[in-house]
Amino acid sequence: MEYRRLGSTGMYVSEITYGNWITHGSQVEEQSAIKCVKAALDLGITTLDTADVYAGTRAESVMGKALKGVKRESYELFTKVYWPTGTGKNDRGLSRKHIMESCNASLKRLKTDYVDLYQAHRFDYETPLEETLGAFDDLIRSGKVLYIGFSEWNAEQIAAALKIQDQKGYYRFISSQPQYSMLWRVIESQVVPLSEKEGIGQIVWSPIAQGVLSGKYLPGKKAPAGSRATDKKGGANMISRFMNEDILSAVQKLIPIAKKVDLTPAQLAIAWVLQNPNVSSAIIGASKPSQIKENAKASGVKLDKSIMAEIDAALAGVITTDPALTVSPTPRA
Repeated sequence: MEYRRLGSTGMYVSEITYGNWITHGSQVEEQSAIKCVKAALDLGITTLDTADVYAGTRAESVMGKALKGVKRESYELFTKVYWPTGTGKNDRGLSRKHIMESCNASLKRLKTDYVDLYQAHRFDYETPLEETLGAFDDLIRSGKVLYIGFSEWNAEQIAAALKIQDQKGYYRFISSQPQYSMLWRVIESQVVPLSEKEGIGQIVWSPIAQGVLSGKYLPGKKAPAGSRATDKKGGANMISRFMNEDILSAVQKLIPIAKKVDLTPAQLAIAWVLQNPNVSSAIIGASKPSQIKENAKASGVKLDKSIMAEIDAALAGVITTDPALTVSPTPRA
């Protein structure tokens, strides 16, 4: 496993992050989930990502159990706040009230005194940005949070936050967690250049495009039983944007490219996002330890320009690049 600095900070993270969105507490039963965390740690994956909303808070609880007895300084633990975690009117968003209450609840579920990175899971149009950033700054100064970041913010929102943080003397955002893959490149034109300038690193999610870039979904064929595309608890909805004939046909052209560099299609997809120097880590999920072992092999892979060009040619016409697609929900929508 290779390691990279997270943005301009002095903290290193593993090139592969193990994330438990969709799986823990939902798709995978608890003991299997714990085995996956143990397998990730054994492979040198020291960076672990979760969120309060995953599986209705159960994912954090499973993560906390899996990390019991593991030396706290040996891993980097990330979580997030924004989406609803209850039915109350203040159980969502980025108000000071919800941030403080959600952070305390996350720490209890994760069975830890602090998280290494606390992230705004989306942009909140209802709450003044100054209020959100002030609450995050207080969490750092209290020792409950070491660094702060955001997920799926556009360049304008990022710039506005950094300006306030500088004016107020607040700790700055150091990470961005966007969707990024060979198929979904909306951060490249605006978010990445700004992030490079401001010392923000990308921790990207869905590098395999919900599994589509593994090549297992064939054009004109039913999705394999037990796959994410058949998961009615949320997986099928998330993968639906990629489940069309044009994309599935284009992805099949990646298989011989992967073979040429002795990688599986999934490993090629993860290695591809890691070629971007602004990417600090790529998040992978898994329902069994063997998947983690296979995908971890993407760490340290160098793809030459000719291979990168072949990938672009294979996917021509199905790559999404519009930066306007980085969006957060409208207030109380």
